[in-house]
Amino acid sequence: MIPDQYVWLTWVSLFLLPWLALYIAFPGHRRAMRWASVFTTPFGLTEPLFVPEYWNPPSLFDLAQRTGFDIESLIFCFGIGGVGSVLYSVLTRRSALAMAQRSRHLPRHRYHAAALAVPIAAFPPLYLLPWNPIYAGIIAMSAGAIATHLCRPDLRTKTWVGGPLFVGYYSAFLAALAWSAPGYIERVWNLDALSGVFVLYMPLEEILFALAFGLYWSGVYEHFNWQTPAARTTAKASRKPKRERHN
Repeated sequence: MIPDQYVWLTWVSLFLLPWLALYIAFPGHRRAMRWASVFTTPFGLTEPLFVPEYWNPPSLFDLAQRTGFDIESLIFCFGIGGVGSVLYSVLTRRSALAMAQRSRHLPRHRYHAAALAVPIAAFPPLYLLPWNPIYAGIIAMSAGAIATHLCRPDLRTKTWVGGPLFVGYYSAFLAALAWSAPGYIERVWNLDALSGVFVLYMPLEEILFALAFGLYWSGVYEHFNWQTPAARTTAKASRKPKRERHN
């Protein structure tokens, strides 16, 4: 059995294995993985909002207990961000760039920044409500998924399938955690402050988190990269005066 102090580190390190495998096996998705992971990693700095209200994991150098911050959360966010952004595309072999090419003329493209910012804007007021902060995070990311759908209707399938896909992916890691560290979930999660509902070995809140994360993060990269090089050329040409274009 792994000592409790190293369970969190061991568990999040496992998320790097499929990240690395996908990065090596699918060169076409490397850019998306890098961008999504870089964007996701800073969210690990929000850990003090959830410790100890949601859980209180023993961490390296006891950082989580002493400061609320920990190194493991940054690794966790990096690992799930890159995989969550490409899981649907990898399994279906659908190109995000091709989808963007087909939809580049939609006027909704002007709202990418707003759709991307919805969870960030929604979380603070939700956090102030008298409930556990995990619910604020779940609802904020769900709102982001709805915003993505409104901004990019062509990503409807990727969004709504990406959520359940990530639930399955994340559940496998929770199963490994429950098997390798018996009783760890009961010792670390603040179950008295949650619903108390378990689905097999998982608190319901972990499933809802994985679902909301998968729904939102499956479309995050497309907000940054909705224009293909050809689309950018077309957009630039359309902005040139007609006289210049005919010369």
